[in-house]
Amino acid sequence: MSQALDTPPAASARPEPPETDLAALAARHGLTVSGARPPLGAYVRQLWGRRHFILAFSQAKLTAQYSKAKLGQLWQVATPLLNAAVYFFIFGLLLGARKGIPSDVYVPFLVTGVFVFTFTQSSVLAGVRAISGNLGLVRALHFPRASLPISFALQQLQQLLFSMIVLVVVMIGFRSYPDASWLLVIPALTLQFVFNTGLALIFARMGSKTPDLAQLMPFVLRTWMYASGVMFSIPAMLEDKNVPAWLADVLQWNPAAIYMDLVRFALIDKYDSSYLPPHVWAFALGWAVLAGVVGFVYFWKAEERYGRG
Repeated sequence: MSQALDTPPAASARPEPPETDLAALAARHGLTVSGARPPLGAYVRQLWGRRHFILAFSQAKLTAQYSKAKLGQLWQVATPLLNAAVYFFIFGLLLGARKGIPSDVYVPFLVTGVFVFTFTQSSVLAGVRAISGNLGLVRALHFPRASLPISFALQQLQQLLFSMIVLVVVMIGFRSYPDASWLLVIPALTLQFVFNTGLALIFARMGSKTPDLAQLMPFVLRTWMYASGVMFSIPAMLEDKNVPAWLADVLQWNPAAIYMDLVRFALIDKYDSSYLPPHVWAFALGWAVLAGVVGFVYFWKAEERYGRG
């Protein structure tokens, strides 16, 4: 009896030492990091699977944007029209910015520029706040975060399309009647939408870590607007100035000016190809592809960090 009690326990009864390699332990039990960045291809498929959410979210934001205003959705059109009226008074009447543009063309020229540039401006500003302004949603639900800036860019596209009704009225009022060239608006705005979405993705990542960027961007965008020919024709304003050729090229080939020129060329009868820089469609496509690809990859690289403080 005493001999049995003195017998040491079997080796199999001893507890196993704790496993120190936590990554190996997680892999052995099929565990993955919560919120980890998926591969790029899988991320694209996740976004496609959320396409209905992206569309519904953009429509809901568009509806709620002016829900507390008495005029409601009419402000979607009234705001850029009022801006155009102010620019016409300041630049068209007081500063003589109509140089090189026929008087019966300047109002459609100006209104088109304001509407098209506002599309890019609003997409960037919405992108800056896409993550930082929706932290509750980002932290509460698991979904590809690129859904938010893409949805905001889509919201601005819907707002522009709503405003195009007024733009058509302005064109007809100044004797630019619908014809086959108006169909060029479709590829022009499609390329601009891709470009705007890329910018929204870039600034959404930057704004997620630097909320103060939202206060700085209006000044940057205003400078961009003044340099893009919203209120004047860039070639006409530069022809008598001692401006280096490379600077004139930069101003004409900057993406905001490119997309405005394409829409003006499509809609305004007297705005012919002589106002356009060479290879304008190639530059429009190049800007869209560059911003879209770079913006998407740049945003995806930080996917696992959004909403983590």
